[in-house]
Amino acid sequence: MKKIIQFGEDVEGYNIPVLNEREIRAAAGILFVMMFLSILVAILKGDFTMLKYAIVLFLTDIVIRVFVNPRFSPSLIIGRLAVRNQVPEYVGAPQKKFAWIIGVVLALTMFILMVVVNSYSPITGLICLICLIFLFFESAFGICLGCKFYPIFFKDKVQYCPGEVCDVKTKQEIQKTSVGQILIVVGFIAFLFLLIVVFNDNFKEKPYDLFGIENSINAEK
Repeated sequence: MKKIIQFGEDVEGYNIPVLNEREIRAAAGILFVMMFLSILVAILKGDFTMLKYAIVLFLTDIVIRVFVNPRFSPSLIIGRLAVRNQVPEYVGAPQKKFAWIIGVVLALTMFILMVVVNSYSPITGLICLICLIFLFFESAFGICLGCKFYPIFFKDKVQYCPGEVCDVKTKQEIQKTSVGQILIVVGFIAFLFLLIVVFNDNFKEKPYDLFGIENSINAEK
């Protein structure tokens, strides 16, 4: 029973249970795509069917992680298969469990409001946005936003964070950002606004069919 109901793996050299951050990031990417596409369909077409399915799947997956065992989470299994040839990057299980409990609360709220009650509101919209941000930061940057709240509620020191961000250390030269690089980012943002101001009307025009394929198909009909 202990092997079935547990959270984290016992790995030699680590004094607390750990998880593989690489498969967690892969799973977060999978869930992000699922939720993002579902929300997009709901917004653009007003069809919430796909989103309701996605909420049920998301809630089921994260409940398995927290209350049964992350080893049996479908998204983490797929993530493990995807990164099976990569060297594991171990992360402390306690802070991940806390972050995923936050996910359970958010997913359960969405399930009640949207699936059970069959409603939508600014509350569901805000929760969807929070979930997307959490999943995106995890998958794209390896930053667990939920884990950031762990020290607020628990006195024990957070151990084994991705990229060793828990440990105080000096940045290597390749990690440092110069003033010039910051100015490039600022300039890029300014360039984006300039594009919007100057070319917005042009970009709104529908592209024409270069080879006339659509017209040919319509003519055959």
